[in-house]
Amino acid sequence: MGLLDGKVALIVGIANERSYAWHIAKALIDHGATCAYTCLPGEKNQRRTERAVKALPGEGGQGPLIIPMDAASDGDIDTAISAFEARHDAMHVLVHSIAFADREYLSYGKFVETPRDAFLSAIDISAYTLLGLSRRCRSLLAKDGGSVMAMSYYGAEKVVPGYNVMGVAKATLEATARYLAGDLGAQNIRVNTISGGYLRTLASSAVGGADKISEQNLERSPLRRNVEGGDVGNTAVYLASDLSAGVTGENIYVDCGANIVGV
Repeated sequence: MGLLDGKVALIVGIANERSYAWHIAKALIDHGATCAYTCLPGEKNQRRTERAVKALPGEGGQGPLIIPMDAASDGDIDTAISAFEARHDAMHVLVHSIAFADREYLSYGKFVETPRDAFLSAIDISAYTLLGLSRRCRSLLAKDGGSVMAMSYYGAEKVVPGYNVMGVAKATLEATARYLAGDLGAQNIRVNTISGGYLRTLASSAVGGADKISEQNLERSPLRRNVEGGDVGNTAVYLASDLSAGVTGENIYVDCGANIVGV
């Protein structure tokens, strides 16, 4: 018996086999869950997500559901969740692992130069989408009690040079998760964030000084290593399972202890 037998998860944000969303999906499947996925619209994006999902453990049956969705569009969110409902009558887990910021403003000394449109787009894609998805999915999640989780980072709490507007967006994401936890708890829906440590992904490669962060973690983090995708995946299993039935509104650091160490 797996911890997640019979549970169905929607994974939003798989870019490739290195992304946190991929490692979370693998861990959920390993423990018995069935996963469906979204991808950005467009043939190229669809193929990239299909390649990543193909590398996950097989789920048999009809094969995994992959739904095109532009999370910046409420209409797209509605259409995507309707497609999910056509195959699954309940959603037990929602994984939000999407973020965006204009790469031009993710470098040293650039935060003060962030224009309004770049600031608002980062908040919209990185934080508001958690609210939009949770609102649309709440009736599905409430059927058996659900777990919503979103990916954050230490830059939401402290200034990380080069993270800039994405840090502000992640801080908004964490606050959004807390307020959602407050609203949705009466429906037995839990909402938490995972603050993952540095992992080389498409997203982290856009941040100025990312390699320096990696080197510092090897020297200063209590575990003397960088986090691995499986570390976050295992925490996601905990949050998706009944083991965390009393946990909501929390931000859980999975970063080998890097967040506890001063400069």
